[in-house]
Amino acid sequence: MSLNDELAALRAHYLQLPAAARTVMERAGHDLAASGQAERALQVGATAPSFSLPTATGRTVTLDALLKDGPVVLTFYRGAWCPYCNLALRALQQHHAEITARGARLIAVSPQIPDESLSLAEKHALAFDVLSDLGSDTAKQYGLAFDLPDDLATVYDSFGFDLQRVNGGHSRTLPVPATYVIDRDGTIRWAFVDTDYTARAEPTDILTALEALEALK
Repeated sequence: MSLNDELAALRAHYLQLPAAARTVMERAGHDLAASGQAERALQVGATAPSFSLPTATGRTVTLDALLKDGPVVLTFYRGAWCPYCNLALRALQQHHAEITARGARLIAVSPQIPDESLSLAEKHALAFDVLSDLGSDTAKQYGLAFDLPDDLATVYDSFGFDLQRVNGGHSRTLPVPATYVIDRDGTIRWAFVDTDYTARAEPTDILTALEALEALK
């Protein structure tokens, strides 16, 4: 089953949520799409901003160091509380060996504190680094960060997500889910950005992008 198939199956459960919550979530999604957030995000041809972020185990990872060894697949996700993020990360783990076989390094970034990232990495047996972008400063550099509207934040609180805790006090700011393939010279060669958090980059498309990158050499 493809990731898109799994995401579609998960969307079907969305109809089981209370009608009032669905209304708020749908309105917030429409407003975010209409805001031009996706268009403001970095796209193909842009230079990927450098970053230095902690891993779940306390190491520091920098984009500059990663690119010295090859291209980087950089994916931004909302957090372990998001079921769509969990599906996407699990799918990436299933294709991790194929990504590394193409000479690339896979990195995931979220606004969660390291302890939450560690729990997520252990739960899904992730073999790639999960970095903590507290305050979403890196996501802001990529044009992905946005603030939750008040009513949607209230809905998330009612679901027990506790973003105040898991995001280290930065409960309102999240990234638009996005995935980038970054060449060794720091140029973004492929991008997937969608304000619809139920849509994610298909791993096979990432592999195709890496193959195209290899063909350019």
